[in-house]
Amino acid sequence: MHDTGFPCVAAGDARILILGSMPGVASLEAVQYYAHPRNAFWPIMGEIFGFDAKLPYAERLEQLKENRVALWDVAHRCIRPGSLDSNIDRDSIEPNDFAAFFEHHPQIAAIFFNGSAAEALFRSLVLPDLPESIRTLPMLRLPSTSPAHAALRFEQKREQWRRVTEFPAGG
Repeated sequence: MHDTGFPCVAAGDARILILGSMPGVASLEAVQYYAHPRNAFWPIMGEIFGFDAKLPYAERLEQLKENRVALWDVAHRCIRPGSLDSNIDRDSIEPNDFAAFFEHHPQIAAIFFNGSAAEALFRSLVLPDLPESIRTLPMLRLPSTSPAHAALRFEQKREQWRRVTEFPAGG
């Protein structure tokens, strides 16, 4: 059975795109990005953008939009037993429509990947079909915020994730 991801969260003036691979089981069940209680995504976003990570979900999404951050996943649909990226059936992946996304969000100045799977999937399945102007954007893999990625402490992840604030709000 295919899992289907969520629509992108983005205001028209977004400058930063953060990409995951595909929502995990807890997120799919809650119909919320990064819903697993031990996922560090929302605590990190709250700290670096100055909002309470315990706000209601809709308000957290609004905080990202106000900070000109777009949030999405590389895969629109795929087969993945469980939540581990290593379990994604690569032949089953249907990527999201990034050509349309970049057309509607021309101010995107950088792409950040939430972990290595998101980066690998984007670079292999999406990037080759995008225009040169998109292929030359700054792209950076950040440590996965997943509780399965325990190689770094929260503070270490947060410091690396501060890179998303290096791109000015103007544009």
